[in-house]
Amino acid sequence: MGYGAMRLSGPHVFGPPADKAAALSVLRTAVESGVNHIDTSDFYGPHVTNQLIREALHPYRDGLIIATKVGARRGADASWLSASSPAELEQAVHDNLRNLGIERLDVVNLRMMIDPMQPAEGSIEEPLTALAELQNKGLIRHIGLSHVTHAQVAQGRRMCDIACVQNQYNLAHRADDQLIDELARDGIAYVPFFPLGGFSPLQSETLTVVAKRLETSANQVALAWLLQRAPNVLLIPGTTSITHLKENLAARTLPLPDDVLMELDGMVR
Repeated sequence: MGYGAMRLSGPHVFGPPADKAAALSVLRTAVESGVNHIDTSDFYGPHVTNQLIREALHPYRDGLIIATKVGARRGADASWLSASSPAELEQAVHDNLRNLGIERLDVVNLRMMIDPMQPAEGSIEEPLTALAELQNKGLIRHIGLSHVTHAQVAQGRRMCDIACVQNQYNLAHRADDQLIDELARDGIAYVPFFPLGGFSPLQSETLTVVAKRLETSANQVALAWLLQRAPNVLLIPGTTSITHLKENLAARTLPLPDDVLMELDGMVR
């Protein structure tokens, strides 16, 4: 169970947080609670989230993995824009290094922003080649892919070692079922973003009924289902609340009986 830092910045992932002290406290509590993987990006804010991570946690404890994303930038109106040219990617890597206060990035996910809402087909050869060159220079340890199609994952794996794939996936959005299983067979991590629905929270009568029966929250059930979905699933739920953070982390120890798993599996059918 990791922690997604996107929500630490301002409204619409733009500008500073309303309560900086609370944001710093959530980060510190997450790491103190055993979280060893933080997902971030320098285009959150922009720059805000990485600077908060540095202020809260630097110098970073051994074993803490910070994964970031490149391939997008923010417009002055808070719009999401593609930024995947070799020059833009190199600048983004250096921005992440500077704002996080490190000399090498643990994981850099190439975020494809051809379509901000849905993955769109297209070659990833040029941007991935640029990241591989930065990896060869020692600035990146591992490369991942984000917001990509099945075909783009296959193309990426032909070009270099892919450590992880980060796509939208949750109880109600399961387009990547086949991809998850393929990656699991090859020991590649799958990191579902919006595990609780993101900007449109999960709403399901089945989920509500199951949570009531198990005497827990719907969010904990949804996260526990993801953790039991496949051995390569790594979660990064985000929150600005310590209470919600602890609730999310409690899903690590919530077993779901086989009959409950079957009930939840049938939600999208």
